Amino acid sequence: MKELHPCDRVGPDFVDTARHRYANSVDLNITPEELFEVFEDAAAWPRWAKVITHVEWTSPMPPRVGTTRTVTMRGGLVGTEEFLLWEPPTRMGFRFNEASEKSIRAFAERYDIVRTATGCRLTWTLALDVAGPGALSLKVNGPVMNLTFRLFLRKLRKYTDERYGAAQVV
Repeated sequence: MKELHPCDRVGPDFVDTARHRYANSVDLNITPEELFEVFEDAAAWPRWAKVITHVEWTSPMPPRVGTTRTVTMRGGLVGTEEFLLWEPPTRMGFRFNEASEKSIRAFAERYDIVRTATGCRLTWTLALDVAGPGALSLKVNGPVMNLTFRLFLRKLRKYTDERYGAAQVV
């Protein structure tokens, strides 16, 4: 495994206050409970978040606040994550405790879920703080990154439609 560097131990509110934030929403034709099944499934993450190549839970299941996992991404980025929120069926969130990239000072995500007449609406907020040249890169590449995150949510909708069927939730 790559050498890991400590990240700031931010709280769940970091996703609301971080300098670099990306928030996007998608309507899914599944229940919030089914969405949490997808969140628990390590093999599901690479299917829709194409930057992720492998997820390994490093704490006993089922997930809860304090649960940890290691996520490996394209380009060789590795992050060890700790769950700060695990509140089925309404929200979950985690932060990086360590990352293989020294420039990542802090990284956190929150997933807010609202039940709808046809399933649920997921709002995914990703927040980060980086040091050095990475900070300038975020200013320039931020819009492209945000577009990529929107594409991930479209892939999540396609994945959940295939996994659970595209029938509307009653």
